[in-house]
Amino acid sequence: MSAVIVVHGGAWAIPNDLGKASVDGVKASAREGFAVLQKNGTALDAVESAVRALEDNTVLNAGHGATPNTDGEVEMDALIVDGKTLACDAVSSVKNIANPVSLARAVMKKVPKYMD
Repeated sequence: MSAVIVVHGGAWAIPNDLGKASVDGVKASAREGFAVLQKNGTALDAVESAVRALEDNTVLNAGHGATPNTDGEVEMDALIVDGKTLACDAVSSVKNIANPVSLARAVMKKVPKYMD
């Protein structure tokens, strides 16, 4: 079975001077996720890896490059879903977290589920 990784670098008007860097960042993120699959990682591992690459890229509107709120602070949300089991979890308005997607995944692993 072949796989496809689709990512986006944020919903904002990308300035012309950041266009190439934004495209390069999105491509690098997709490659990062695909590399996980090539090493027999799970789809969930690949998603987390790809999103971490987005969050680590200061050019993109995620993680380190996220847009500050009206108080000038960066607050981030993240959601992660396991398509196989439909397990999911999210975090909201987190601050001072380098990779909110990994925090959401950690919450998914640790919080007891009452609807099983």
